[in-house]
Amino acid sequence: MSAAANFAVRFLASGGFVSYVPARITGFKKFTGSGMAGSLLAMALVPFLPEGKNFAFFCLAFLPFSIWIAGRASDIYGTHDDPRIVIDEFIGLWTALLFLDRTPFNLAAAFIFFRALDTLKPWPIKQLETSVRGGFGIIIDDVLAGAEANLLARLAAFIFL
Repeated sequence: MSAAANFAVRFLASGGFVSYVPARITGFKKFTGSGMAGSLLAMALVPFLPEGKNFAFFCLAFLPFSIWIAGRASDIYGTHDDPRIVIDEFIGLWTALLFLDRTPFNLAAAFIFFRALDTLKPWPIKQLETSVRGGFGIIIDDVLAGAEANLLARLAAFIFL
């Protein structure tokens, strides 16, 4: 892959290099906070994304793109699910928001549940993360965390609203 193509893949996989910032601040190689940074950027983009069925179609189109980008970035970085890859946070958070009204409560609940599930990785999320390789493996655990967060956000809205 050319230097320009490598740059483009790293740019897209890292959320415009936003994932590089927390590691620079903390100096950590693991638990850098890049997932949180990627999730915050994904949330900031939500107002610019379509709603309803069009949002679902957008996410369906973004899914294979994110798998390809994550796989290429993993090859470039030389590690599986490198912390600099945060495109998985985008599709994961957006999965958490599928078919939810974009109210402040739903946005906050989906974000909090997604971050908790993505960080704690309860079964079967952890199993997917460790057993599936490549771009699909990088993305699928976040999509599952997003799906579970979506259900929990719906339950929270049912209970509290």
